[in-house]
Amino acid sequence: MATDDTTYRWVKDGALGPGRMRYGADYNPEQWPREVWDEDVRLMREAGVNVVSLGIFSWALLEPRPGEWDFGWLDDVMGLLHENGIDVDLATATASPPPWLAKRHPEILPVTIDGTTLWPGSRQHWRPTSPVFREYALRLTRALAERYADHPALVAWHISNELGCHNLYDFSDDAARAFRVWLQDRYASLDALNEAWGTAFWSQHYEEWDEILPPRAAPTQRNPGQQLDFERFSSDAVRDHLRAENAVLAEVTPDVPRTTNFMVAQNVRDIDYASWLYDVDFVSNDHYLRPGELGRDDLSFWANLTGNLAGGRPWFLMEHATSAVNWRAVNPPKRPGELVRDALTHVGHGADAVCYFQWRQSRAGGERYHSGMVPHAGADSRVFRDVVDLGAQLQALAPVTGTRREKARVGLVFDYESWWVSGRDSHPSESPAYDDETLLWYRALLDLGVRVDVVPIAADLHEYEVVIAPMLHVVPAALRDRLTAFVSAGGHLVTTYFSGVVNENDHVWLGGYPGALRDLLGVTVEEFAPMLPGETTALSSGTVVRDWAERISRVEADVEILDTYRDGDLAGAPAVTRRQGGRASGTGSASGSATYVSAAVGREGARALLQRLAADVEALAGDARAADGAVEVIVRADERGRYLFLANRTDDAVTVAASGELIGGAATSDGATTTIEPRGVAVVADGLSVRS
Repeated sequence: MATDDTTYRWVKDGALGPGRMRYGADYNPEQWPREVWDEDVRLMREAGVNVVSLGIFSWALLEPRPGEWDFGWLDDVMGLLHENGIDVDLATATASPPPWLAKRHPEILPVTIDGTTLWPGSRQHWRPTSPVFREYALRLTRALAERYADHPALVAWHISNELGCHNLYDFSDDAARAFRVWLQDRYASLDALNEAWGTAFWSQHYEEWDEILPPRAAPTQRNPGQQLDFERFSSDAVRDHLRAENAVLAEVTPDVPRTTNFMVAQNVRDIDYASWLYDVDFVSNDHYLRPGELGRDDLSFWANLTGNLAGGRPWFLMEHATSAVNWRAVNPPKRPGELVRDALTHVGHGADAVCYFQWRQSRAGGERYHSGMVPHAGADSRVFRDVVDLGAQLQALAPVTGTRREKARVGLVFDYESWWVSGRDSHPSESPAYDDETLLWYRALLDLGVRVDVVPIAADLHEYEVVIAPMLHVVPAALRDRLTAFVSAGGHLVTTYFSGVVNENDHVWLGGYPGALRDLLGVTVEEFAPMLPGETTALSSGTVVRDWAERISRVEADVEILDTYRDGDLAGAPAVTRRQGGRASGTGSASGSATYVSAAVGREGARALLQRLAADVEALAGDARAADGAVEVIVRADERGRYLFLANRTDDAVTVAASGELIGGAATSDGATTTIEPRGVAVVADGLSVRS
């Protein structure tokens, strides 16, 4: 994770803050006649908008023919926005190439796993490894940077847009050549590559580098090591494009902060954003709410992870939706109160900017049914009234800007490579999914009122008293040693089924599962026992198990059995175990422990186990202000004090004991208690000193 303040010049230099909360949207004036622009800025001022992302999909208008520039319309928009006090996060406009580029150079077009060329007519129809596309994209980037370097509206650069959203996996010949170079850099020799990929299986041994291809469509299962490295390579290839545009901007406009919008929670799961942190000056993220009751916690989970990817520093919510999206099978609108709740939940987890896609809902094109800040119905609408209300609330939250998320005592690990590998083909079961499993443990912690940080695997685990690591499938030796040291130092680890099974090359650790973690946990699993759809079993505690169970065949003498299987073929066998670990050096604190959950116990089972562990692990005791799990407690703080964000997780009003000044949200306070409206968030300045 990033730790150097120079990588967050947004906060350090104040280009986008602190001092006022930033509020706005993607703005696409090129979709509208000139007379609409004046109405746009009038409504922006009414709503409190003070920043927009501009020019994201404008390449075809900025360069209508190769090397011929038309900046006149963009000059007009930049000037109009500046005159009305609205700053610009200016895009490099390289996200979607113009038709003439694909016509002249069809070799820039991506190729799918089965050899299908992806043609123009949508967006992101370019190969991340195409040298031809790179040349044209950098030429445009330089032209924009040179023209607008000193423009007073410019406060940040927006590099491309949602990099890798639709073109992450390209199987073209360009990708094949770049993949080989990447592999040579990683392995140096074919002997090392053959060992890492296990090519002795199915006669896959390589003798020449140019024999190696991307994992294109094949008769049956493709090589797991090849797939994993191609995932790593593809993430790095898109990152390399980010760095190339970044370098041009840094050369021409070194004092203008640069970012790109991550998609930490969206459909691109195969980008390791933790590796991108030093390539941006501040973290930005796009997030779209999952509809239904689950969505509240899902939004919080990914916002929490984004805040911790940013190292606890403020970050930029670049995109979310005012109401419905257009790309799910069914796209319900947001319920009353949800627009403000979603925004303030992100702010609680560290966002100092709240922006939407997009300002004005499109009348044409593929996203015309995606909601905007100004909907098709116009300003006289519930959505726009909520937008104006949120703008006023964000202005009142100016004192929060620049503060950091206060670190929790419990960390929940999220590991991208375990996400990638655990969901692959040819495994014992296709259920459950890694992201669903981590989310259910997060929800169980919130149910108990426990404040938790969702952290990438590279986080310093010693900053936490408890670490929850569900389905930590990929465990290299170095990670095994880190987890062992954490427990030896007095930390409490909880991990679950299908953890520790493979190393960094997707090779199985031998000797029994959970492989790399077997000695730490003190148990040996003889075989997995995944369950067919509709099957269930139960534990002695009454917890119902679906999808996954394991046969623990050996338990060390110092391991406590917390629960057993009650019925079926595993009746009487250990299901949940706990091994006491070391003692924090010189502190006299309680010894650490390592708990293993061999079954898919679900949210209720996870909650029951954590509640049991809380008897001697005080960090799991919960916060009284969480009102028995009805409220999520989020804290931002600096040397001046703390700001509590109390997010109501229910559809009923909730009253909690929270004194202090109520400075925002859908809530009322009598000075001693705060009543939070259904689906509301209360923001309370409690004035207490920051916990050390």
